Amino acid sequence: MLQFINDLEPHVVGIHATGEVTKQDVETVLMPRIDELVARQGEINYLLVLETEVQNWTAGAWWDDIKMGLKNFTKWNKIAVVTDQKGVQWFTDAFRFFVPGKSKGFSLSELDEAIKWVTAKEE
Repeated sequence: MLQFINDLEPHVVGIHATGEVTKQDVETVLMPRIDELVARQGEINYLLVLETEVQNWTAGAWWDDIKMGLKNFTKWNKIAVVTDQKGVQWFTDAFRFFVPGKSKGFSLSELDEAIKWVTAKEE
């Protein structure tokens, strides 16, 4: 399940993932928020709090997530992924070499630090 995180700065989209994540979750929760953010400011600052195993994302959810990422490829500014899955943290840190913008992995205990990092505006 994907849920929108409401108490973030307006220039950041925050999503909390728990349990099974389906294609419908990506289409009805994530994609509309990302599209709205791009239309409003032309770039994406994204916080994902991942409290479910990546294996709990259905194939349809992964496919839609990949399509959304490619559609907005040049719009990514900052991506913060918060999880205790070390492989996901490592991949997030390495992802910065493949997309414009910055990406960084954080542990669940570093959620406050992740929010500060993803909301900080670059000068």
